[in-house]
Amino acid sequence: MIVLPIRGALVAALALAALHWPCRGHAEPTRGAISDTVAASFSICGSARRFDCVVDGDTFWLGRQKIRIADIDAPELTPPRCAHERELGEAAKHRLRALLNAGPFSLVAGSRDEDPFGRKLRTVVRAGRSIGERMVAEGLVRRWDGGRRSWCD
Repeated sequence: MIVLPIRGALVAALALAALHWPCRGHAEPTRGAISDTVAASFSICGSARRFDCVVDGDTFWLGRQKIRIADIDAPELTPPRCAHERELGEAAKHRLRALLNAGPFSLVAGSRDEDPFGRKLRTVVRAGRSIGERMVAEGLVRRWDGGRRSWCD
C-alpha cells in the first residue's frame, strides 16, 4: 500500500519516483525531502510466497519487486556456513520483518539500480534514519563494504 503525503503534487511525484523509477547512486537517505510513503504487512517468505515478505536479513519482496538493502550485509541463510551464521541470520530476518512492519518507510536509490541478481538496491529509511544502520547498531548485520566476509569464527 502506498500512502501519498498531502504536500502537493511535486512531493507526491518525488515519492513515487523514489519507489518506481530506476535511479543511479548510493545516495545517503534524504532528510525531510520525501515523506515515508511505503507501508505493507510483511510475512516471512515461503517457498511459493513472494509478495510482501522477508527473505533474509537484507532482502525482501515489496509487491512483486525483490529488494536488497544496499547499506548492509546480513548473515547468509541459503546455506549458512556455520551454526552462528544460521542463528544470527534467522534473528536478522525476523528483526527486519518487525522493522518493516513498524510503519511507513521510504526506499532510497543509490548509484547502482540493481545487483547482479536483479534485486533492486535500496536504502530503507524511516523518519530520515536508515533501518539498516539500526540493525548494525543491534549487532545483527554489518555495514556493506563491497565484499562478503565470513560470519563464522
